[in-house]
Amino acid sequence: MKKTHTSILNLGKIFTISCLMMLSTLGKAQYVIKEANAQYELYNYIKAIDLYEQAWEKKKSLYTAERLASAYNLTHNYTQAESWYAIASKMEGSSSDNILRYAQALQNNGKFTEAKIQYQNYSERNKAVTLDQKNLWYLSCDSAVKWMRNPKNYDIKNEKHLNSTLSDWGAVSHQGAVIFTSDRSRLAASDGVKVRKPFLKFDGSKVPDEKIYGWTGNGYLHLYSGGRDQDSIKLFPINADTRYHVGSATFNNVGDEMYFTLTRLPEKSELAKEKIRTINIEIYSSKKNSEGNWLTPVPFIYNNVKEYSVGDPFLSADAKTLYFSSDMPGGLGGTDLYASYRGTDGSWGKPMNLKYINTAGNERSPSLDKDNHLYFSSDGRIGMGGLDIYKAGETDGNTAKVENMGYPINSPQDDFAFNMNEISINPKGKVYLSSNRTGGEGSDDIYSFVERKVLTLRLEGVVYNKKTNQPIKNAQVTLSKIEGAVLSVETDTDGKFGFKLEEQSDYSLKGNKTGFLSDNTSLTTKNLAISTVIKKDLFLDSIIPNKAIRLENIYYDFDKSNIRPDAAIELDKLVKILSDNPTIWIELGSHTDSRGNSQYNKWLSQSRANSAVQYIVDHGISKNRITAKGYGESELLNRCSDGVKCTEEEHQLNRRTEFKIVKQ
Repeated sequence: MKKTHTSILNLGKIFTISCLMMLSTLGKAQYVIKEANAQYELYNYIKAIDLYEQAWEKKKSLYTAERLASAYNLTHNYTQAESWYAIASKMEGSSSDNILRYAQALQNNGKFTEAKIQYQNYSERNKAVTLDQKNLWYLSCDSAVKWMRNPKNYDIKNEKHLNSTLSDWGAVSHQGAVIFTSDRSRLAASDGVKVRKPFLKFDGSKVPDEKIYGWTGNGYLHLYSGGRDQDSIKLFPINADTRYHVGSATFNNVGDEMYFTLTRLPEKSELAKEKIRTINIEIYSSKKNSEGNWLTPVPFIYNNVKEYSVGDPFLSADAKTLYFSSDMPGGLGGTDLYASYRGTDGSWGKPMNLKYINTAGNERSPSLDKDNHLYFSSDGRIGMGGLDIYKAGETDGNTAKVENMGYPINSPQDDFAFNMNEISINPKGKVYLSSNRTGGEGSDDIYSFVERKVLTLRLEGVVYNKKTNQPIKNAQVTLSKIEGAVLSVETDTDGKFGFKLEEQSDYSLKGNKTGFLSDNTSLTTKNLAISTVIKKDLFLDSIIPNKAIRLENIYYDFDKSNIRPDAAIELDKLVKILSDNPTIWIELGSHTDSRGNSQYNKWLSQSRANSAVQYIVDHGISKNRITAKGYGESELLNRCSDGVKCTEEEHQLNRRTEFKIVKQ
């Protein structure tokens, strides 16, 4: 009886300790979520993401999944947004809005067939969706598949001498240089230009970070001037005298007048009046004086910082029309395009809404070519995803023929800031556009494009299920030219794909599909004869959640947990899997055989798992994505438990390192 009573007491102690540990974990999760929410509300999404991921590891909840999906979406990380919206949309109590956002993320990632299915799923659950909206979604997905299988004959070039690992966009030519907008910060204090640090949303009672813009985790936007190489890049010499972003410039043909976007800091007396402040953007202009210096910027007469934003200015060649975007009252959608005409006295007339262009979505970055065709970006028309670039033809003032510029000028992500002003100056000049498409140097990059010559080299292949060897339809295949453009296509019903290739070029090829680990390979057209067809197949391994996958040849010295060189080779393979599949999270488990004390074996296996995880983290994988678990001798694979005589080979089978995919 005494033994039984003691056992009951011990059980009670264990139960009490377990409850206390559970309550402690829940308390920590709630505290982390509170901190994450504070950062999220201030648009500090990068910090918020890290905190929400920590909270998810402690306690999985619909709220945390939704916030992670939203934060990743707002930072344009559509790969991660897709993963988290997929999780959120399947959780108990989830809103149908998560299905819509999941569909949008799939579309942004070029998974158009899957996106269409989710749009249909959302429409079935939400009867308020109009027929026009359904058609827009469905036709966009169908058109994108068609455009990507039949790309236009353009070669897209990343202007690497202008781009950084951060955001670079809005390139225009000006007096032999390229003026563009960037949030790089290494030049912010150089060249004798007065620079103050901007922010858009902040706690009115606190001083914001002077170096980091919380939304992106980068610096703040400024205007830069660039030439033919990185060394030529410098801050554009205008004193905007603002603590906010400066960017998106346009010039007259002479080059002595410019319009640009900026944001201004409220008066200090206003900072503490509201806990959270959001600042609208404005348009300013400046002229050069006789000495070639830019004068103090002047506000556009139709700025109204307390009510709405005006931005994306474009000045016509004759400097008589200013086009811009705005969310001012009376528009058709989120942001509309407007035109203001300059009178003989130099003043700007009341802005006119370009109703023949605008939609219920967002219209951005207007520009004209030498024939006065209007180019703009929109997310409210049939397109590939995000903002697409369109060309408006003849108009009667009420309607216009609007053409999607197609693939590869457009991509599943945001494509904007299309500008042909260099061609108006030099017929051999470049056409610039900006995009956050995959394969770039940073978040937004500056690109140019030229028409391709007729190609005779081709790549053909099939995407297979690695386990069943059956073809996979609607898989996404991406072809990346080394030092060049990125093209994508969905496989057909037989799993087939194909691309045109350029001569004397190196490529990487990657296949992926929801529910599978990606596969990649490389190829080259160097030293190949024309009219050659290269055959390359891809094999995707299906993901089985929480299934243990053994890492071979992960050995440790006796009674040690440090990573040996032979084990590092195998862990490098896992690092590659995690790098190639950035949405998966894993548990890395270490197991011992039954020999020795079970408690010691538990400790030793945990130490070994910790060492393996630290190695992976040290090689660039976020610590939030991987958990170490020491199982000791608790999960033997054979009969070799305590007291059973076994061979060394049988014991070795139990000494293993495994990983499980716990999140796709």
